[in-house]
Amino acid sequence: MEATPNKRLLQLDFLRGMAIILVLLRHKKLFSFTVTMGWIGVDLFFVLSGFLVSGLLFKEYQKFGNIKPGLFLIRRGFKIYPLYYLTYGIYCIPFLLYGQLAWDKVVADLLFFQNYYNGWGYTYVASWSLAVEEHFYFGLAIVFGGLLVSRYKNHWIANLDKYLIVMLLLILVIRGITVYTNEASSIHNITNTHLRIDTLLIGVLISYWYYFKKEDLRVFFVKYQQFLLVIALALVSFTPFVKMENSVFVQTFGFLFLYLSFAIVLLYFLLKEDIVPKLHSVFSKPIVALVTKIGYSAYSIYLIHLAVNYIFKTIMSLYFEWPINPIVGFTITSCVSICLGILLTYTVEAYFLRLRDQRFPSRSA
Repeated sequence: MEATPNKRLLQLDFLRGMAIILVLLRHKKLFSFTVTMGWIGVDLFFVLSGFLVSGLLFKEYQKFGNIKPGLFLIRRGFKIYPLYYLTYGIYCIPFLLYGQLAWDKVVADLLFFQNYYNGWGYTYVASWSLAVEEHFYFGLAIVFGGLLVSRYKNHWIANLDKYLIVMLLLILVIRGITVYTNEASSIHNITNTHLRIDTLLIGVLISYWYYFKKEDLRVFFVKYQQFLLVIALALVSFTPFVKMENSVFVQTFGFLFLYLSFAIVLLYFLLKEDIVPKLHSVFSKPIVALVTKIGYSAYSIYLIHLAVNYIFKTIMSLYFEWPINPIVGFTITSCVSICLGILLTYTVEAYFLRLRDQRFPSRSA
């Protein structure tokens, strides 16, 4: 595997780049099928987050025999909150101008329970996924920290993968019951944490195998890698053709198919020894470098892109009488979103991460 100078794996930043590109395709029409399938970018983010974030705790445990949940949550806060609250103010401006700002919904957004209170986010619609991730961070730190102070710590660590698989199955059952009870038109089937956290937990499962049972995982991967890739492609093949909203299939087994597919892709990117040269041969070095850079700034791009889309739409409606070509519109909004996201990453985010590392050094580095 190849790591960037700050010890990030280049290939995982490439996957993050692909995820944010899918999100951009979801929220600004290029073609009809790209809008239909673009939502899967969030699921790819979930799987990657589950892997990467739990990996921080697993590495800390392997190094010290314990974890500090408070330190973990503080460090996540420095990563998530400054940019979120900074950009959130931008999304409030149109509501304030029209005198339509509902403060109860704003509070829900700011405290990260909008996915239960509003369904989607309120001023920033896509913030529902950030709420899911926040709940995951707190739950992971509390549960894993609790397991490590239990008298059965060794049992929990040795069998964590079995319990995670049971949880995945349980969430699938709960989601199925909920979807059939609520009907597929309910936004909450898509956004509620307890119905979507399995996509993060599959990342935790891969992370556990990677850090605690790596050789067994590698042997399995080498033996079945070609078959697994075929399965991954088959599981994701429905996404350009089936809309997520109002689909019982997508909201039940579709989510399952997706996280299994992305888990396989993650395994491939982790364990394939020549993955970076393969990416270079398929896409070329400049494109891989660009997508990787986009992936490094994916969080900032995710936060700012809907504001860019809104401003672009407003300008077009005020000053242009003819419809713009979708390719041109997508290119303009995506380029602006990516440039602004990179700028925010290397200024605002970098400042707070330096501050974090000075005052709250990582134990897992």
